[in-house]
Amino acid sequence: MSEMNSSISCPSTPRWNSERPFLTGRFHQETKTTSRFAADIKDSHTLGFQDAIGCYNAAVQELVVIDDLLSALVGIQGRYISIKRVRAREDDFTFQVDASMDLALQELAKRVFPLCESFILINQFVESRSQFKNGLVNHAFAAALRALLLDYQAMVAQLEHQFRLGRLSLQGLWYYCQPMMGSMQALSTVIQKASANNFVGSAVLNLVQSQAKAMAGDTAVRSLLEKMAECASNAYLGILERWVYEGVIDDPYGEFFIAENKSLQKESLTQDYDAKYWRQRYSLKDGIPSFLANIAGTILITGKYLNVMRECGHHVQVPVSENSKLMSFGSNHRYIECIKSAYDFASSELLNLIKEKYDLMGKLRSIKHYLLLDQGDFLVHFMDIARDELMKKLDDISVEKLQSLLDLALRTTAAAADPCHEDLTCCVETSSLLRRLGTVKDREKSRNVLDDNDLEEPLSLTGLETFSLNYKVRWPLSIVISKKALTKYQLIFRSLFHCKHVERQLCGAWQVHQGVRALNMRGSAIGRSSLLCRSMLKFINSLLHYLTFEVLEPNWHVMHNRLQTAKSIDEVIQHHDFFLDKCLRGCLLLLPEFLKKVERLKSLCLQYASATQWLISSLVSEKPKQSKSRSRCQALSINSSNTNFTDAILKFEREFNAELQSLAPILSSSSQAEPYLTHLAQWILGIGNDQ
Repeated sequence: MSEMNSSISCPSTPRWNSERPFLTGRFHQETKTTSRFAADIKDSHTLGFQDAIGCYNAAVQELVVIDDLLSALVGIQGRYISIKRVRAREDDFTFQVDASMDLALQELAKRVFPLCESFILINQFVESRSQFKNGLVNHAFAAALRALLLDYQAMVAQLEHQFRLGRLSLQGLWYYCQPMMGSMQALSTVIQKASANNFVGSAVLNLVQSQAKAMAGDTAVRSLLEKMAECASNAYLGILERWVYEGVIDDPYGEFFIAENKSLQKESLTQDYDAKYWRQRYSLKDGIPSFLANIAGTILITGKYLNVMRECGHHVQVPVSENSKLMSFGSNHRYIECIKSAYDFASSELLNLIKEKYDLMGKLRSIKHYLLLDQGDFLVHFMDIARDELMKKLDDISVEKLQSLLDLALRTTAAAADPCHEDLTCCVETSSLLRRLGTVKDREKSRNVLDDNDLEEPLSLTGLETFSLNYKVRWPLSIVISKKALTKYQLIFRSLFHCKHVERQLCGAWQVHQGVRALNMRGSAIGRSSLLCRSMLKFINSLLHYLTFEVLEPNWHVMHNRLQTAKSIDEVIQHHDFFLDKCLRGCLLLLPEFLKKVERLKSLCLQYASATQWLISSLVSEKPKQSKSRSRCQALSINSSNTNFTDAILKFEREFNAELQSLAPILSSSSQAEPYLTHLAQWILGIGNDQ
């Protein structure tokens, strides 16, 4: 993170704070000829030292140089040691000495210059980085540097005291400056990099830490840099502590590595297919501190869990003791243990809240009853009373009427005992199941979903092809049962509902066949039609048995067992999504070629059931009464009807058997990759062999 977020509003620093030189610490480095102070200084210089320093003997020169160096050590240029600064570049300057100075004294003075330069750089950094806009980490770092400079200035004051007592030589000054030399130069290197790149937040922490690791050979310097990193991180760890212990982002300058998108609200989970709230309300930013990189995901999840509980009105805070304070980091990694403890607490609390207070398993069982047809008595009653409305075209259907019929079916069946049945609503989709599957947004899981160009939309859709159920899911259960999950439930429901409709129509045709068995219909194709009807019923029953008992039930029990042992809400979401994806694959909704064949077979079954009932009724109505006066004209009419009926049955039989046999190679190839298709292949191929 090299720049502060432009959207963060910071208090501005008054202009006079930077324009008035006596408030910035740079007044002593400025030489303005028009200034009264500069004139006074020039006069005082002229009075005491009119000549170059080379005019004096070595002993006097040494005293003058020591005096100038003591000033230079705190950033003030002397009489014979000056500061040359490049205009418009505050960090580019050099110290220069009078050329007439003794060469030995010049060399000793130049050895001290790096320490003087380091002080000026650090002092400038402290003043510039203390402004609001630079963030809490820079403020803390600048405060630590300011404390260090106080110790440094105390050392310079002690050296000056020794000089006034006549006890300090130039060699002695160099001797006392050496211990601070390495530390000040290392710090100046850090602040130059930070200033050049305008680092803030975690970038500053990473820079100081990397520099400390690079100084592994110098124990004193490394210890100082580690101390600086610890001081600079205190403010950052304060933000981190509030996040992992309270779920609150207290980050006034946008330095924290977790971003909050306040535009995403929890209510969007019931409408947003991609569940952006759960994934993007809180997310990781670039610039994670290196010492937190390995547990950044855990930190993010911990705060998210605490936020969910707060959104539920369940105020909870991770128990905090003195030993769990995140006010420092180091090689003992105690802060990692504190974060993991906070995660375990938040995870278990949220999981218990959703399971116990909001009864997650009860909701899932209720959805299973209705959308997966686990208890289908209400559906049978509904299909009976809503038959006329469901047979209407899409534009003529009244959703309000369907809803009232659904409520009636729920209240008059065993579903009335379910307290969640009021959350069930009906809806009518605008496209067929095939088209809906083609527009599923879950591209990663549904790469093999039908291409829109390959889909054939029925010319006239009715409620039987587009009817679906919806389920009201409230916060926080919408985290698990999101819009995406409900869409998958609805896809499975529409497939099962249409299969149930086909089964009911074939049962009606079978009842018609059974009704004419008592009649003497010799010479007609009733027997052949009865066999075909039985084959079709066996096909649709085998398909329904496979979908419910081979796919939905086993996978439900696996998911149920996994949810009992889940340790976090993310594991619950993962197991639930895995269950739905596996059910979609098992229900053949992600096998486009096979699905089109099945839809074609179901269409043939519906056409056959409708045509057969009409043809048989026609035959029965035309059957003459037993009398000796049967005319030749009546016989010809009956023979003609028998011929038409036989031709129709033979046509349905040929088409049904052809479609059924075309499934054989698809099932054989698919069952190798998907073993769960083996049983379905055996049943369907068995039907074909019976034919």
